[in-house]
Amino acid sequence: MENQEIEMVTLPRIGDKAPEFKAVTTQGEINFPSDYKGQWTILFSHPADFTPVCTSEFMTFGVMHEQFKKANCELIGLSIDGIHSHIAWLRTIKEKIEYNGMKNVEVKFPLIDDVSMNVAKKYGMVQPGESTTQAVRAVFFIDPEGIIRTLMYYPLSTGRNFDEIYRTLIALQATDEFGIATPADWRPGDDVIVPPAKTSDLAEERMSGKEELDCKDWFFCTKKLDKDTVLDKILKK
Repeated sequence: MENQEIEMVTLPRIGDKAPEFKAVTTQGEINFPSDYKGQWTILFSHPADFTPVCTSEFMTFGVMHEQFKKANCELIGLSIDGIHSHIAWLRTIKEKIEYNGMKNVEVKFPLIDDVSMNVAKKYGMVQPGESTTQAVRAVFFIDPEGIIRTLMYYPLSTGRNFDEIYRTLIALQATDEFGIATPADWRPGDDVIVPPAKTSDLAEERMSGKEELDCKDWFFCTKKLDKDTVLDKILKK
């Protein structure tokens, strides 16, 4: 039997340093992640230019770009298309496409030329079970120190939930800023979870009611965290 080379898909993991790369983009050349040290980045891939699902996503990200920037986060897109295709597609979006109340949308964040698949392969964006020539809809949340904090993957056919992407970014920042965890469906202003007690004495103290906590049991305690307190710390003014 002849030996067959099997290409493995390697995914960077949560807690890993974001793989480094240099790339040409619609906003000029970037060195990643060094050019973005000190701010959050969301690096995301899409299957191809001039496709309808991707167009709806780029229009949404384009409209929300300033909202992400206020949260100290830059967006960086990628597909396995060339720079001229990117430019033509983004011009078409701005000049011709109206969708879901959005029109004249100008995409100002970088879109990476990755015809070589260099970046896509480093980030496991090309998954042969889905396609060997297009990237899946991957989303990487990378913190100001260049560490991967969250990954999301969607198939070619399913558009992403951009409210959830933004909610996740704010939750990650709140976790870092206030030393808490966030429960299911958390949004700023909702109660937050206090890290579980690590000693029996602390568990007993929490259940005594002496602290200003709402404890369902010794391991499940929440507390109030005002919406304005969260957003004042996270959002740029």
